[in-house]
Amino acid sequence: MAGGDDQEQRYVAVAAEFGPAMERLAGAYEADPDLRCDLVQEIHLALWRSLDRFDGRCSVRTWTYRVAHNVATSHVLKRKRRRIDRLASLEDVAEAADGDDPEATVGERQVMERLMVLIRALKPADRQVMLLYLEDLDAAAISEVTGLSSGAVAVKIHRLKSILARRFHQGGAP
Repeated sequence: MAGGDDQEQRYVAVAAEFGPAMERLAGAYEADPDLRCDLVQEIHLALWRSLDRFDGRCSVRTWTYRVAHNVATSHVLKRKRRRIDRLASLEDVAEAADGDDPEATVGERQVMERLMVLIRALKPADRQVMLLYLEDLDAAAISEVTGLSSGAVAVKIHRLKSILARRFHQGGAP
């Protein structure tokens, strides 16, 4: 079982390095906290399964983001077909009110949630580019993940930033 051990070691290293980024990505694709946890688990499972096929033709970082975005996009499309939306629970509302400076915490959360709502409203391909940009990947790295040319990525980022900024300042309407 040496091959399984090697795959497990690779997964542990990748999950340790990119786990927080995968959680942020899941948060950008899924607003519901319970479904977000499920999505993170789906991403980790897909990543673990995929590592035995990783052949080094791209960086581990690129591979990880590619797998994560593919799983997240599939999740959104499945959910959209089912048209499942949930209202916030009492616990969700209570959690939003916790913190040392409740007003500042709520204000920051509202700003981030408005931004995530706008990003979730983007088409999956545009959402993927913007999320990778927010993870500090450059146009060349985003190009590797998405298959777009780096020039097309740079143009898309510029346009998306402009659109998101305008919509954000107009009150966050998608």
